[in-house]
Amino acid sequence: MPEKIFIFDTTLRDGEQSPGCSMNLAEKLEMARQLERLGVDILEAGFPIASEGDFEAVCAVAEEIRGPIIAALARASQLDIDRAWEAVRSAARPRIHTFLATSDIHLQYKLRKTREEVLKQIAWAVGYAKSLCPDVEFSPEDAGRTDRNYLVECCHAAVEAGANVLNLPDTVGYCLEPEYEKMFADVKARVPGMERVMLSTHTHNDLGMAVANTLAGIRGGARQVECTINGIGERAGNAALEEVAMAIHVRRDVLPVFTEIHSEELYAASRLLTRLTGMVVQRNKAIVGKNAFAHEAGIHQDGVLKNTITYEIITPQSVGAPTNHIVLGKHSGRHALSKRYEELGYPLTKPELERAYELFCRLADRKKQVYDEDLLGFMDEGFEHIPEMYSLKLFQTVSSTEGRATATVELEKDGTTSHDSATADGPCDAAFRAIDRITGLTGEITDFAVHTVGPGTDGVAEVSIQAKFEGREFTGKSTNHNVVEAAAKAYLQAANKAAYELKRQEEKQAAHSGPIHTHKLTDQFFPGGY
Repeated sequence: MPEKIFIFDTTLRDGEQSPGCSMNLAEKLEMARQLERLGVDILEAGFPIASEGDFEAVCAVAEEIRGPIIAALARASQLDIDRAWEAVRSAARPRIHTFLATSDIHLQYKLRKTREEVLKQIAWAVGYAKSLCPDVEFSPEDAGRTDRNYLVECCHAAVEAGANVLNLPDTVGYCLEPEYEKMFADVKARVPGMERVMLSTHTHNDLGMAVANTLAGIRGGARQVECTINGIGERAGNAALEEVAMAIHVRRDVLPVFTEIHSEELYAASRLLTRLTGMVVQRNKAIVGKNAFAHEAGIHQDGVLKNTITYEIITPQSVGAPTNHIVLGKHSGRHALSKRYEELGYPLTKPELERAYELFCRLADRKKQVYDEDLLGFMDEGFEHIPEMYSLKLFQTVSSTEGRATATVELEKDGTTSHDSATADGPCDAAFRAIDRITGLTGEITDFAVHTVGPGTDGVAEVSIQAKFEGREFTGKSTNHNVVEAAAKAYLQAANKAAYELKRQEEKQAAHSGPIHTHKLTDQFFPGGY
């Protein structure tokens, strides 16, 4: 019978200790609500003794979040334990998590205590915490580098004092899988009273082994795992919750365990944490990275288009991520190109596909990614000219010291001139919104880059923009001595491409089936979006 693995999330405690990842009270609460939706079993809300702000945040989480156990960290001292209890005592299910270093390295250089003194302190601290709270977890810090016989003694002292959970941390990410697994097996076999205690993992990623060691700990007998969203944490981070949860889910054939994580909330949790902390996930991050479900190699694209299981062991939908994405680049093949043309409304004959593929390869050698408007330009044996739907006749901006800016734009279309103004938090955004008001298309900037072309003060700004209109992405590029004007022209270029494509699709649909009502570039014309 599969056993449950309890997910102990420490994003708000160990994760927040990652440089640049601190969160205020409101942000911690927002993240805690998402973690509750995700279905974590234990939520370590913070280290109350660290600061008044951390104490207040833990109190707020304990009062509002009623599903998970709410844990607070405390060193093995009365002041810490009292503060932790005060912070979590209002929780529906509170826990005090106390810790003390046990490796000889820490005893000699940090604590300056003997083994005997540390054993007594463990017994006292766990016993005192137990007198306040029925649920107590103890961690022998740096367990991975602690002498095994002494570690067994420390764990025995904690169990005798009433610990409900024994967490064996690889604090510095030193262990390899067999070592970490054996540590759990040894403690489970050698410490009296372990039948009433749960073992827990806590791993760091200094050698890139955090998730692997967590799974090794499970094999050694751990039934609680400590991890963080996106793997944030001290130094190289902690075990990534999303990776642990999905590894357990996918490899049930060799790991007879399960979690109660709502996996469809993983992507949302990752994105929220990125927004709150500003720490962006690398593109190739497992499960939640931008490239996790992207395919560029032709062989891979061909397989995925035939059946996603060929190259995807989990679906994007299972973790709440956007659908898989066929990236058209120099490694792409004919199958992917043909499929994309079909989605764009251009089913190609074999000769047409060969010509399009030849043009595509030429362009793909010059740029990292080929976009839809590039493909549209290949029609009729070459780059079809996309007419300028709107041309810029007048542009000016006014900015205030408070950061607000107003842009006035005048555009011409078919001999008719229209002008409008918009105010936003910055001149570029104000210019974009003014253009939106005239064209009737609302764009969302997905990429914005500025480069200087030319030497010194004679250089000009080259602005490249990627913007999403009605679910489709279009690009624009312009150069000007004025950065804001260059940005406005680049954005207008992208908007022109979107307006032309919308008009073309409406005309094509009307010719085939008569007048229809359509407002989107997706849905009717582009099933699946982009």
